[in-house]
Amino acid sequence: MPDIYFDLDGTLTDPFEGISKSIVFALQRLGEPEPNNETLLKCIGPPLLASFESLVGEGRAREALTHYRERFGDVGWRENAAYPGIRGILHALRESGRTLYVATSKPGVFAERILTHFELDEFFSGIFGSELDGRRTNKIDLLEHALSVNASIEAVMIGDREHDVIGALHNNMDIIGVTYGYGSEEELKSAGAQRIANSPGELGALLMEIQS
Repeated sequence: MPDIYFDLDGTLTDPFEGISKSIVFALQRLGEPEPNNETLLKCIGPPLLASFESLVGEGRAREALTHYRERFGDVGWRENAAYPGIRGILHALRESGRTLYVATSKPGVFAERILTHFELDEFFSGIFGSELDGRRTNKIDLLEHALSVNASIEAVMIGDREHDVIGALHNNMDIIGVTYGYGSEEELKSAGAQRIANSPGELGALLMEIQS
């Protein structure tokens, strides 16, 4: 049976409140106007440094990221919510003998804190995130590292953005895209996802098909 790798933001939890408020905080510190809701939604999933580069330019992106982490590390990480039904899916998968991991572009220190806060960490054999210095924010690099550490022979990636799909396919992983997060079905299919789950319930059903 393949190992299962889950993205965090937009797949296990809905982080919009904490991320959007922390982005606004960072931009205010730089004297920049508050972005509209559509722009903020696009920032959920991709590496944040790249999002800040598009918002304030490469020259001030790292400064913006520092301000972002000031607020996110204090309160933003808790302004979050696990998607309904996710805990039950993780429990069922572990009870069936599956090995589960998290692979997120979010810094690992924040990912571990969030998963512990929501009592989801118990389901995972490993949590893989980026480094605060920017290493492994790219999903291709992150998944390559995780697969190497775990010696996974077969693996499936679950994620809501094109970055998850691209990273998985580059590393010869199966992929299930989810649309209840922040990526559209069009985005996921254009990136190469063949299977799509529109709700946590549909995701659970697809994963049970893989294991049967």
